[in-house]
Amino acid sequence: MLFKIWRFVSCITVLSHIGVQFEGSNDVGVFSKLTNKYCLVCRGGSENFYGAFETELADHIPVVHTSIAGCRFVGRVTAGNKNGLLVPISTTDTELQHIRNALPDEVVVQRIDERLSSLGNLIACNDHVALLHTDLDRETEEIVSDVLGVEVFRQSIAGNALVGSYCVFTNQGGLVHPSTTMAEKEELSSLLQVPLIAGTVNRGSDVIGAGLVANDWTAFCGYDTTSTEITVVEEIFKLGGNTTSAMDSVKNYLFEDIYCSVCLTRRKHDERAYLHGRDASKAVEATECSCGGDG
Repeated sequence: MLFKIWRFVSCITVLSHIGVQFEGSNDVGVFSKLTNKYCLVCRGGSENFYGAFETELADHIPVVHTSIAGCRFVGRVTAGNKNGLLVPISTTDTELQHIRNALPDEVVVQRIDERLSSLGNLIACNDHVALLHTDLDRETEEIVSDVLGVEVFRQSIAGNALVGSYCVFTNQGGLVHPSTTMAEKEELSSLLQVPLIAGTVNRGSDVIGAGLVANDWTAFCGYDTTSTEITVVEEIFKLGGNTTSAMDSVKNYLFEDIYCSVCLTRRKHDERAYLHGRDASKAVEATECSCGGDG
């Protein structure tokens, strides 16, 4: 199977990455849900938006055009993996039946009565483990475990309880909020049993779940995602074979701890942003901390 990452643009080929914007929005993760067994995309988008998913996925998994509770935010309000799909209690009978008919028989689709209804923001998962918002109901935790067939952990990421908004991970690896500390990354990586890296999408956005969807062989990201950000996604999700020295420099820089070893001063976001579209070695030189240490 061909491994790819798609960047959503307006019918323009950029290197090998092709796609479309969704009505001017870069938030591909809000309007779609991607797993190893199926993909949901919202109704009402352009043919270019649908075409990007169908070209890449249709030969392997079903691409289901649907709404959830009459809304197009199908990625924001659902959570799922190869074993199941969780939808909010407000999902209509017609929508539920349509989704069940379209998905493989072994995928369990279940409504969930949770007071915090944006399930995609509250739950992040792969095929084995799920991270949950710390305030989810106990019954919801049990349903997530049973339907998705995963081990569950109540967790925050860089102090944010909306774990589904601030990370994306597959069975291969994961991208987490740029403020995630090295200790947090190590703890999360131990729980998830996959490598993690702190980074951004859409030219510095830390809302990773909104700007990126991925499974074990492909990924789709927003139009504004830079080449450097794409390289990081390809590396951590094992989607590409990029081995040039420049790309290695980028990877080595981004895998460094985000705190200075001398004074633990946080590296500024604008210093990290210097990396976008510029020479990686110069970017590393630019990240000296306030105490004069070498970072």
